Amino acid sequence: MLAAEDTTLSPRLKQLVGELRAEWHELDTKVEALNGEFVELARNDAASRRLTSIPGIGTLNATALIAAVGDASSFAKARDLGAWLGLVRRQHTTGGKPRLLGISKRGNTYLRTLLIHGARAALPSLARSETPLGRWLTGMIERGVHRNAIVVALANKLARIAWAALRKEVSFERGYPAAA
Repeated sequence: MLAAEDTTLSPRLKQLVGELRAEWHELDTKVEALNGEFVELARNDAASRRLTSIPGIGTLNATALIAAVGDASSFAKARDLGAWLGLVRRQHTTGGKPRLLGISKRGNTYLRTLLIHGARAALPSLARSETPLGRWLTGMIERGVHRNAIVVALANKLARIAWAALRKEVSFERGYPAAA
């Protein structure tokens, strides 16, 4: 648009668009530099390397999880981490009859969003794999569970696996479930 000799744009508008484009390029350069720092941080940290071995958890997720939960020692069970992130179903009990509602969406919104996006990205490849996790996902898909519910359930499972990787200091092995 800027290179064209089109007279539909005024010279001032061309100048403003050119300045915005240069600013956008500068921001892209800064973002790439920060991404490089995150990758370097994740490479040099043993806990980050363990977390990035989990499908759906990249360097951004790993560094954010470590910054927020550390070694996960403040959570007694893996379910506690999922609940803290707001990835478990909310319960409403009256008269002794429990009703399960949607996910609670309480807790750390940023981490929950990262885990859900990671789960959404990992779902297709994991569902095709012949692992316990893949069979679990395939079973949910065959039962007709809504895709978004499957993604949130997978995000919760990934949070539980991340808890086990941090707490027990082990890497994720695709053939065996790390945490239920």
